[in-house]
Amino acid sequence: MNHDHLKDTMNEYLPLRDVVFTTLRQAIITGEFAPGERLMEISLANQMGVSRTPVREAIRKLELEGLVIMIPRKGAQVAKITEKSLNDVIEVRMVLEEFAVTLACERIDEDGKKELEEAHHHFVEAANGDDLLDIADKDEQFHDAIFKATNNDRLINIINNLREQFYRYRMEYVKDIEQHSTLVTEHEQLLHAIFNNDAVTAKQIMRTHLQNQQEAVMAAIRE
Repeated sequence: MNHDHLKDTMNEYLPLRDVVFTTLRQAIITGEFAPGERLMEISLANQMGVSRTPVREAIRKLELEGLVIMIPRKGAQVAKITEKSLNDVIEVRMVLEEFAVTLACERIDEDGKKELEEAHHHFVEAANGDDLLDIADKDEQFHDAIFKATNNDRLINIINNLREQFYRYRMEYVKDIEQHSTLVTEHEQLLHAIFNNDAVTAKQIMRTHLQNQQEAVMAAIRE
């Protein structure tokens, strides 16, 4: 696959090693690099206009994040999405997001309600289009509005540390066009439950919301 435009997406204000790492990670989690695709140091360095050293460092960091695996005698390749990795991520998301939505029901204020409503509106607009990256971003922003409403900085920090791992599965889910209307409906239900301070219902909806993602991505893995 040709990735000649990688250089165009690089942020010139960050240190070079961070720029290379961020650019490659973004390309993996958005699916530009396909699962199983080999990452050739020389080719990537040439395409990004850098030496091999920052590319090698970035690949090592991506391996630690679980986005890249090293294959004996073959080198680095993009990690495939496995059933176990999916289940691991969903289990963690389930705990964090059910807790977050419970706190949001208790603590959301008028500014939080306005922000959540706006995030939902932007998601609906995105879901009516065909820009998958925009849909995934707006879905993430809707969930971010829920996290912000918890007013718990430690919880938000933990979730932010797992953001990239969550995002990869979010992208896989929104690729299924048939799921977009389901996502809109579930977001509406979450919004109403939070506005009504109904933590029991909100937790149930959040669990269903994440289980639907789990089932859809699992089906895609097995195809």
